[in-house]
Amino acid sequence: MAEFEVLKPEEIEARSMAIIAGELSDRRRARALAGGGPVAPRTPLEEAVLKRVIHTTADFDFDESLFFTHDAAEAGARILKDAPQLVTDTQMALAGINKRVLAANGGSAACFIADEDVAAEAKKRGTTRAAVAVEKAAAVCGGNLVFAIGNAPTALIRISELIREGRLAPRLIIGVPVGFVNVSASKELLFDLDIPCIIARGNKGGSNIAAAIVNALQYAE
Repeated sequence: MAEFEVLKPEEIEARSMAIIAGELSDRRRARALAGGGPVAPRTPLEEAVLKRVIHTTADFDFDESLFFTHDAAEAGARILKDAPQLVTDTQMALAGINKRVLAANGGSAACFIADEDVAAEAKKRGTTRAAVAVEKAAAVCGGNLVFAIGNAPTALIRISELIREGRLAPRLIIGVPVGFVNVSASKELLFDLDIPCIIARGNKGGSNIAAAIVNALQYAE
C-alpha cells in the first residue's frame, strides 16, 4: 500500500499552488517554443485569481481563456472590501463563497433563483428564473452590487440588457457560465460594457469557478 505524507491544509494548498506555478511556467514556455505566442502578461493579482481557478478545476486552459477588463482584479479586490451586495445565479456559487470574510468587510451575499416570486414571474413570462432573478437584484439591491454568474448565460444577457437600458449599474461582474447554448456569446457581451468584468471565454466555467474568483479577490492583501 502506498504511503501518503500527512500535511496540514495550509501546507497542501501551498504545495498545490507551487505545483500550479511550475506547470504554468512550463506550459507557457512550451507554447512560446511552439510558435503559439506568449500569453498576455498578468498582474500579480490576476495571476493569483488564475491560480485559484486552476486550483479549483485542475484545468490549465484557463490560462488562455480567463480575461480581466478595466483592471477588474484590482478593482474587484477593492469593491469586495467596500460592503458590497453580492448576487450569485446558483446556490452552489453562494455556498462556495467565504461569507465570513465578506461579512467582515460589511458585505452580504444572496441568490434569488429559488425565490417563489422569481419562479412565478419566470413561468408567467416564459423566460428563465436566472433572467428574472437579475431583475429582482436590480430592484432590491443597492448601488454597491456585484454579480458572480457561473451557470446561467441568460443572467449575463439580462444583465447586459438592463445596463444598456440604464436600469442597472453593477460595480463588478464575474461572468463564467459553463455549457454550450448561448454560453460563449453571452460572455462576449461583457467586453462591450464599461464595467470591470472577469470573463472565462468559451464554454468552460461553473459555479465553483465563480466562487473561487470571489474568494481569490477577497483574500487579496
